[in-house]
Amino acid sequence: MRILFTCRPAYGHLFPLLPLAHAAKAAGHDVVFGTGDAFVPYVRNLGFEVHRAGIGIGEAETEAKRRHGEDAGFLDVGITMFAELLPRSLLDDLTPLLPQLRPGLVVHEMSDVGAGIAARRAGVPAVSVVIGRSMPPDVLAVAAERLRPLWGALPADALLGDACVDVWPDSVRDPGTAEVPTVFRMRPTPYDPDVPLPPLPDDGFVYLTLGTVVYGATQVLRGAIRALSGFDVLVALGPGDPAALGPLPDRVRATGFVPQAEVLEHAGLVVHHGGTGTTLAALAAGLPQLILPQGADQFANADTLSSLGAAKALVGDAVRIDAIETAAHTLLTDPKPREIAQRVAREIAGMPAPEAVLRELVAWAS
Repeated sequence: MRILFTCRPAYGHLFPLLPLAHAAKAAGHDVVFGTGDAFVPYVRNLGFEVHRAGIGIGEAETEAKRRHGEDAGFLDVGITMFAELLPRSLLDDLTPLLPQLRPGLVVHEMSDVGAGIAARRAGVPAVSVVIGRSMPPDVLAVAAERLRPLWGALPADALLGDACVDVWPDSVRDPGTAEVPTVFRMRPTPYDPDVPLPPLPDDGFVYLTLGTVVYGATQVLRGAIRALSGFDVLVALGPGDPAALGPLPDRVRATGFVPQAEVLEHAGLVVHHGGTGTTLAALAAGLPQLILPQGADQFANADTLSSLGAAKALVGDAVRIDAIETAAHTLLTDPKPREIAQRVAREIAGMPAPEAVLRELVAWAS
C-alpha cells in the first residue's frame, strides 16, 4: 500500500509520525511524506520520498497577525491560523497531489487538519495521530465554525477527524478521543535524531529541556538553570546553540539534540515545558516531572499530570527561582510521584507497538 504521511514543518509535528512511518517502510509499504518547504530536505534525508505541501506555522502566524494586528488574542490569531490559513494551504496542495500519488491511506498529525479534509474529498481513508490534548470545548466550537466550509459535515472534533491514533495511556487519556468513531491505541514511541549520547552526569541527574519550539525562552531557561544549579543538570536545547547560554554553573552541562530516550534511562527528574512528546517520554521512563508550561496545550498537560500526582507545575508568577528549586528537591526525594509515574510507565509498556498498529491501519484502510 502507498501511505501518505503529512505534518506541519516542525519537529514536534514530524517526530510523532516517524515510528509509524518507519514501521510502514520496514513492512514493505511505499511511504510518502507531505510537509512544508522548511522540512522537505530534512524528511528526504531520513530516506523518504517527500512533496511540498502546505505552509509553515510561522508563515501562517505572520499572515494572521497582519489581518488582526499584533495585539490580537488567540481566538483571532490562533483560529485564523489553524482553522483557515493552514488547512486551506494544505488542501490547495494536496487536492492535485492525491490523484497523482493515489495513496491507500493518509496519516496526518492532528493539527494538519487539511489533510483529513483533502482525503475525505478524494475518497481516501485518513487517520489522525494525536500529538497533544484536545482544544477546550469553547475554542473547539469557534474553530469548528471556521472549518465548516472546508469540512462540510464536521466530525465531532475537527482536529481528530473520523479516526485517530491515540497515544495517551488510560491514566492521563484525553477525553476528546471518546467522540471519535474509530480509535487505534498506540504506545507513545520516541523518535530520537541520530546524534551521539553526550557525556552525562552521574545517574539521577536533572534533565532540563524546553523542547524544540520555546527552547530559546531565555528568561525561563536561565531562571531554571540558576534554580537547579545545586543539582547535576543536563540541558538539552534541541535546535538551539548551547554557546548562546554563556558560562554555566559548575554542575550544569548544555547540549543541542540528544537521544532523549537513552538520556531518560539515567535521569532522576525531568524539568520541561509540558510538550506532549517530553511529557509522554518522561512517563514512559517512569520519572517525576516539574512542568513550566509556556503555551498551547502545555497547560493542560501540566494540569493533568499534577492532578495525577506524577508532576508539579509552576505557572505564571509562580515560576520563581526558589519555587523551582524547592519543587525539584521535593520531586527527587518524595517517592510518591515516582511511584505514580512508574505505574503509568507499566501502562505505556502494555500498549500496542507501532508495528502492530500499522497492521491494524492497513487492514482498516483496505
